[in-house]
Amino acid sequence: MENVHCLRCNRELGSGRKFVAIYMFAQTVGIKPRQKSAAQRIVFCPQCSVSLALGLSPEGALNVAAWDMIRDLVSSDPALNQAAWENLRGVVRMLEAGESEAEPEPRSDAWVNFSRAV
Repeated sequence: MENVHCLRCNRELGSGRKFVAIYMFAQTVGIKPRQKSAAQRIVFCPQCSVSLALGLSPEGALNVAAWDMIRDLVSSDPALNQAAWENLRGVVRMLEAGESEAEPEPRSDAWVNFSRAV
């Protein structure tokens, strides 16, 4: 598996890392012969996924469709939120390298559980 980069923050997401992938392709409907484009993959790191889901709706039909899919993922299961917190804790540890401080208590992700606006 090749290394990919988060579309939003450009963070490198190497093999074995957690991220959200959105696959997009185009296909004709009601037109003969049916045509289908190659699939494109767009990836977001867990932090950007959660951040996008909690933010305001973006402009543009394709952006809103992708945002809706990410919101569905973030609100359906706490695993993505947990991955984002784990990554953020790792970043904090790197910034505090050399300091001997006690590990902070794990923070609840309950605030992220929201229902989709209709």
